[in-house]
Amino acid sequence: MCAFPQTKASLDWSNLSFSYMDTGSRYRACYRNGSWDAHMSADKNITLPEGSQALNYGQQCFEGLKAYTTASGDVVLFRPDMNLARINRSARRLLMQEIPADIFMEGLERVVRENYAFVPPYGHGASLYLRPLYLGIGDNLGLKSASEFLFTVYCSPVGPYYKDGFKPIHLMVSDYDRAAPHGTGNVKVGGNYAAGLLASQEARQKGFAEAIFLDATTRTYIDEVGTSNFFGITADNTLITPVSSSILESITRLSLVEVAQSMGMKVEQRPVALSELENFVEAGCCGTAAVITPISHVTSGERTYQFGDGVSAGQMTTRLYERLLDIQLGKDEEFSHWLHKVI
Repeated sequence: MCAFPQTKASLDWSNLSFSYMDTGSRYRACYRNGSWDAHMSADKNITLPEGSQALNYGQQCFEGLKAYTTASGDVVLFRPDMNLARINRSARRLLMQEIPADIFMEGLERVVRENYAFVPPYGHGASLYLRPLYLGIGDNLGLKSASEFLFTVYCSPVGPYYKDGFKPIHLMVSDYDRAAPHGTGNVKVGGNYAAGLLASQEARQKGFAEAIFLDATTRTYIDEVGTSNFFGITADNTLITPVSSSILESITRLSLVEVAQSMGMKVEQRPVALSELENFVEAGCCGTAAVITPISHVTSGERTYQFGDGVSAGQMTTRLYERLLDIQLGKDEEFSHWLHKVI
């Protein structure tokens, strides 16, 4: 275990954006000839053979999670066991070697410790975002799985994903499809996000915060928002979240479901038709980067659906958000087992 500095970097912690910052240390582990070789690196650049499957055929997947400074001063990770399970589901889908739990957790913990100076202090609304990234590498040409794999973890201190923080956003239903049923929409691979870039850009150019995608088969059911899962809340306090084979299983959404149930809310996880939006009194999107972001409106063609007063976050969405933040910051005993202490 390495020593870590006790002083913090000189940053404006309360005004961080969600952007990359070189913190000086990252974890690298290479799988080759049946074994793993791991080390820390000061170099943010990765040199890969030109034939690497990650570069040529998109054989790569990744994760995203955050480290928080709790109210008691501990530095914790939020549910990293679920990130491990999900990255290995992605790996199996892409015929990649699974990452051992000890390698995955060592990478997370060493990155947090060696970049302790960049872990935001408690009370600033910021966190240390960790990006585990997994690549198929080596000298390849034909379409087949790579023979070698590189697992790396880097990090960056971040503020809110949306610049206005916990304020309602207006979404536009995209004409593009994000992922096909029985494809790779339910795993966290880079190609899914690259496919959504144009839709997100067009939504922002038209004045919306982000795009929301429909199912690719009938284009009548909600899949997910560009970078997060969707949820709606009805007048009788039922939390409804879409289910389909092309939606990524969000760790934040799964957590939100459990939190909602503990608060006495009814929960339904099922296909959600676009037309059902008119039944929701509140709506939001959730994910690691955004945590929970309320939705004020969704525009589909000539029709716009409004949630609540269309200006402020709904009461239940706010309560869910505050409860989830309390859990992540170590202020909720009921779900304290979700936190993995690093420091």
